[in-house]
Amino acid sequence: MTQSDATVWAVIVGLGIGTFLIRFSFLGLVGDRPLPNWLLRLLRYTPVAVMPGLVAPLILWPEATGGTLDPARLAAAAVTLGVGLYTRNVVASVLVGMVTLFALLALIP
Repeated sequence: MTQSDATVWAVIVGLGIGTFLIRFSFLGLVGDRPLPNWLLRLLRYTPVAVMPGLVAPLILWPEATGGTLDPARLAAAAVTLGVGLYTRNVVASVLVGMVTLFALLALIP
């Protein structure tokens, strides 16, 4: 199915306007006023909720393996989580996880 250029550009412009309005609602309309404490408390959990949503599909259904579970990726995720919980250092956990993933990908056929 092919789309006309006008349809594609209409979708791009519509998404751009929608994105602008969503951001403007927070930054433009509320930006100079203090936010309520309950909202500030809820906003602290946003990164904690977003990261697993971004990472979980890459571990459980990796495109590199055709969507099947991969023991190397599962082990690297477990090592990354363990190092992160133990050291509380994001950079160290990411680096150890990368080394684990690359080492296991090289060792496991």
